[in-house]
Amino acid sequence: MHKVRVRFAPSPTGPLHIGGARSALFNYLYAVHQGGQLVLRIEDTDLERSKREYEEEIMTSLHWLGLSWDEGVDRGGPHSPYRQTERLSIYQDYVQELLDKDLAYPCFCTEEELEAEREALLAQGEMPRYSGKCRSLTEDERQAYQDSGHIPAIRFKVPENQVYVVHDLVRGQVTFESENEGDFIIMKSDGIPTYNFAVVIDDALMEITHVVRAEEHLANTPRQLMIYEALRFKRPEFAHISLILGEDRQKMSKRHGATSLIQYREMGYLPEALFNFLALLGWSPEGEEEILDHKQIADSFTLERVSRSPAVFDLDKLNWMNQQYVKRLDTQELNNRLQPFIAATAYAQQVEELSSEQLQWLMQAVRERLVCLKDIEQLLPIFFDEPKVEAEAGEVLSQPGVKQVLQTLSTHLPSTEDPDEYRQCIKAVVKELKLKAKDVFMPVRCALTGQVHGPDLHLIMAVWGLEETSRRLQKALERLED
Repeated sequence: MHKVRVRFAPSPTGPLHIGGARSALFNYLYAVHQGGQLVLRIEDTDLERSKREYEEEIMTSLHWLGLSWDEGVDRGGPHSPYRQTERLSIYQDYVQELLDKDLAYPCFCTEEELEAEREALLAQGEMPRYSGKCRSLTEDERQAYQDSGHIPAIRFKVPENQVYVVHDLVRGQVTFESENEGDFIIMKSDGIPTYNFAVVIDDALMEITHVVRAEEHLANTPRQLMIYEALRFKRPEFAHISLILGEDRQKMSKRHGATSLIQYREMGYLPEALFNFLALLGWSPEGEEEILDHKQIADSFTLERVSRSPAVFDLDKLNWMNQQYVKRLDTQELNNRLQPFIAATAYAQQVEELSSEQLQWLMQAVRERLVCLKDIEQLLPIFFDEPKVEAEAGEVLSQPGVKQVLQTLSTHLPSTEDPDEYRQCIKAVVKELKLKAKDVFMPVRCALTGQVHGPDLHLIMAVWGLEETSRRLQKALERLED
């Protein structure tokens, strides 16, 4: 039995889309589960839009997500080159083979002629397809076109009255009739192969056994099967995975928010959370557990459990999942992950000046409040800015007895810098004044931070230390006097 070989073959025309990342992930998981190999191939035949910087960004994004591959543009392999623009001579050879077998022919039709033909068919209520006008040209007619400077495209001769059947590993049996396909271009007049031709050559020569790709490629399959058959290549197994839809059940686009993997990285989503989330978009493991690590997912992954139905990108679920992963980070790892985001704020220097204990308490304080790592930007001001008393906090501070609470607290502040000591000193005020806990904790929070919500108060006070906590308390008492 041949080793499973799959591939991910993005076009470097922009950042890696979330749908592309999910396709890459499914290929990776299938390869790992089967003990197979993953090939990374770059399909850069769109010369105008393809850029090397996008190619680098795609590979960086895949590595960040936690994927690796066995062969590819960055690491080589036995089937090099892995970039389509470096394989043009290979495609030329196979085009010539089809021409020699009379399975393809030169087409001299202009763009204007093809557009007129297309519009005429649409006007008649028919699906547009090529009429085959150049299929029956004589050698003399072809020579005349060439002598007048026309450079032909090459079209594949679609067999007549053929039925093509695919036993799709996700969608079941799918049938295509050749009558629905007009003769299609396999190489443009500039010598660049079309997608449907190049992908077959590459998959065959790279010994790809399973093509796992998005549902939108299903329509390309009949043309590819024709080329496999014409060149006597062994066809791979196909698995077409469902599209990812937004919560309005429309195809994911910019109106749904971030669409590229790099955007989620920049917002501070953890790669392991996104890995977990994307794996569950269209695939379900056995059991009810949703927080799964890489190994658990790979060990469970089969194409049989991939759904035919579209997957809905639920941002609330992603946020919940990311928050679970953030909570699981120990304080040192959380600090490491947060550093790039802290460095981008105005508080980077102040954080750097904290002692190791204060930094640890800061991490403990923010951990429960972080959905994404970038949220640290909204949390740091409470530690380092002068409090701006919000309206709701002002209402709390206007209630009777607040001044007494703050004055009593000032007599109970601890002499040691420890979060638990600050917790105990607030409890001492509750006990001394015989009040409910919320009637002490809330006024103290509002007085010291200006807000009714925020990280645990005893941790905030520990990060401030005794001197800063005392200063804030005196300022709050002065405001009450005013």
